[in-house]
Amino acid sequence: MENKVYILGGAQTDFSRNWHREEKSIFDMFKEVMNQGLVSSGLEPAQIEVGHVGNFVGELFAGQGLMGGFFGQAYAELAAIPTSRHEAACASGSMAALAAMSDIQAGHYGLACVVGIELMRNVPGKVGADYLGAATYRGIEATNCDYPWPYMFDLLAQEYDKRYGMDYDSLKTIAQINYANARVNPYAQSKSWSFEEKSFTNDDELNPIIEGKLRKMDCGQITDGAACVFLASEKIAKQHAQKQGLSLRDIPYIKGWGHRSAPLLFEEKMRLSQNSPLIFPHARLMVQDALTRAGMSSVAELDGLETHDCFTITEYMAIDHWGLTEPGESYKAIEAGRISKDGDFPINPSGGLIGLGHPVGATGVRMMLDCYQQVTGQAGNCQLSNVNNMATFNLGGSATTCASFIIGR
Repeated sequence: MENKVYILGGAQTDFSRNWHREEKSIFDMFKEVMNQGLVSSGLEPAQIEVGHVGNFVGELFAGQGLMGGFFGQAYAELAAIPTSRHEAACASGSMAALAAMSDIQAGHYGLACVVGIELMRNVPGKVGADYLGAATYRGIEATNCDYPWPYMFDLLAQEYDKRYGMDYDSLKTIAQINYANARVNPYAQSKSWSFEEKSFTNDDELNPIIEGKLRKMDCGQITDGAACVFLASEKIAKQHAQKQGLSLRDIPYIKGWGHRSAPLLFEEKMRLSQNSPLIFPHARLMVQDALTRAGMSSVAELDGLETHDCFTITEYMAIDHWGLTEPGESYKAIEAGRISKDGDFPINPSGGLIGLGHPVGATGVRMMLDCYQQVTGQAGNCQLSNVNNMATFNLGGSATTCASFIIGR
């Protein structure tokens, strides 16, 4: 990719925290994650030239919009920098990162701060589910259900079953892998959770149905949380490397990226893809864009993936859309152990949205941070071996917005 954009570091909050119970606001979360990110990266606030925020539903959950003003509120040095907020449902964080990347590639700014943030545990579950339903086609779809998004992604599972036949047991394996990975992640919402022997079965008490055939363990964990990353031009990255006693080759950069969108209505997506080998052909185009921009010929040149498992079926979809298997055969990669932490293509060593947690606006930024940590060997207990290139796959709505970054050195 021309005009390389480097990642200088970042931070995330502990996704198990309930900020409302701590009597702390979404601004408190913003300032804390920025403080942590600056310290861990060896940066000063005054070095930041532009700020981008990824947030989906701050107005509903927190009663707060216009979050770009948080930068100047947090640091006097940032009181006059340009800032903006970006929304694409669960892909909001990636949209903020894409905007920051474009700022740097255009030569407008040398150092950008990207913050993804969401406060979501301050309302009852049913109310939160209704708020999140804002990313459906309101009044048109998901109108006869209790929980809009489990309902919508059950439709995806049904579509897999209709086109190829669906192996629902493989979804349980996805959940088990992600919860196991999360147990060693100090930032994971579920790190201290325990499960019964039948938690990953069709036991209606321990793993009840939520909507359709999707059960409790199929669902990602909505939570509070924030993540930040610092993106830089090559000039700034060289200066930073020299200051830190590093070589520029030690600093990861964005090798490739992809961004595609589809019609909002799930039914329309299915109509458009009815003659396609894949359910979401636009998602496959995103993958191809990212690989091409990174100068890669196939997914085999990647060492792992942080993907959007808002539900187990979403990760199931990612497997065949990234080309690990033929369309509809994701179960083969799961059964073969390919996606486990010690497999040949680990998925979500962090624990993903199911195990780590899903503060919606933060997820895309958190994925980028996790990939940065993997390729620099800073992922702690989540660290994979021999990692050179990692990818993200962040989606919003029923795969309406799809985004990916390939990060390596």
